[in-house]
Amino acid sequence: MMQLRQLDMKRITEEERRMASVLAKKEEEKKRESHKQSLLKEKKRLTINNVARQWDLQQQRVASIATDEDRKDSDSPHDPCQLDGSTLSAFPEETGPLDSGLNNALQSLSVIDTYLVEVDGDTLSLYGSGALESLDRNWSVQTAGMITTVSFTFIEFDEIVQVLPKLKIKFPNFLHLKFKETNLVMLQQFNALAQLRRVDQLTIDPQGNPVVSFTLWKYYVLFRLSHFSLQKINGTEVTQNDMIMAERLFGILAHVASSELPQYRLISILGDARKKQFRYLLESKGKKPGISNEENNDSKRLVGENTNRATLNYTTRDFYNEKLEEIKEKKKFCKMYIEDLVKEATEINMKNEALQKLWPQMFIELVRDAVIEIRNKNSYMKLCLQQITDQK
Repeated sequence: MMQLRQLDMKRITEEERRMASVLAKKEEEKKRESHKQSLLKEKKRLTINNVARQWDLQQQRVASIATDEDRKDSDSPHDPCQLDGSTLSAFPEETGPLDSGLNNALQSLSVIDTYLVEVDGDTLSLYGSGALESLDRNWSVQTAGMITTVSFTFIEFDEIVQVLPKLKIKFPNFLHLKFKETNLVMLQQFNALAQLRRVDQLTIDPQGNPVVSFTLWKYYVLFRLSHFSLQKINGTEVTQNDMIMAERLFGILAHVASSELPQYRLISILGDARKKQFRYLLESKGKKPGISNEENNDSKRLVGENTNRATLNYTTRDFYNEKLEEIKEKKKFCKMYIEDLVKEATEINMKNEALQKLWPQMFIELVRDAVIEIRNKNSYMKLCLQQITDQK
């Protein structure tokens, strides 16, 4: 009440007015900040729900296509696999009381965002495939160094595989990976994580990742990523007995995989492993004597990937299709090239046969012309001298 002159029968001083004004401004700023945070929180919820809705529609389309293909392949009727319809339930509607100003602001919010990138403390959360493009940004050194956990939600794992090399470059200190609603459906997909620099913890949410329903999935992860020395999987400590069991269950798998590979592929994989080892040896030599034990252990883990395990890799669907197209193009080129060679060889052979037929008569004519030409020795010598002079 700016016009008030007396309060409780006392005259209001200028100092009291000034203090009241300061308190009022602080209260207004506090309300404004609270309003802003509520608005951002609501926008985040709406965006995540929109991303979840887009993901759900995408999964239904994929399931529909798969069902159609199954029906074409088989004449027997069967029930198509039903998707878990609880996608949106992971982010329930918050129906808390909102003031009229916030309600008016929310009405103007755009809900067309198809992805969300959020940094909360040491965690980077990515929602929707569009969020992967954020990894191409120029992150500040402070923010990039602070992030230790990267979470993926509502993103196809095959798309995540393509950006894994960027993670170890952009965020050198990240140790924890989280996957939720990423379509992890088979053990082979875990092979792709071997290309990372280092992982201490791995969290695979059962929602949207059917691979978690497999009894031995944790043991396969420990076996394939043994060079990382994982400490926790889904929040559970990894014990020495777990490592022994993983080796016992899947140790033969790496041997079989390496024995089935062609020799040139084995040489290629072995060559890559040696290059990594040589590179890290050079890096360790260049470091100062005071290098920490943690960095030494990190280097050992990086170098320590077994060559047999390296044969267990994962190829994304798109990359596989690209390879098929590339192979088709190569086959087409080789076929055309061979056809051209055969055509050229056939023409040479036909010319050779024609020459063999004409050669006897040609030889007789050549000998006759030569004899006639040198029959008159003096005229022939003059002709030869004349030709030499003309050449000079």
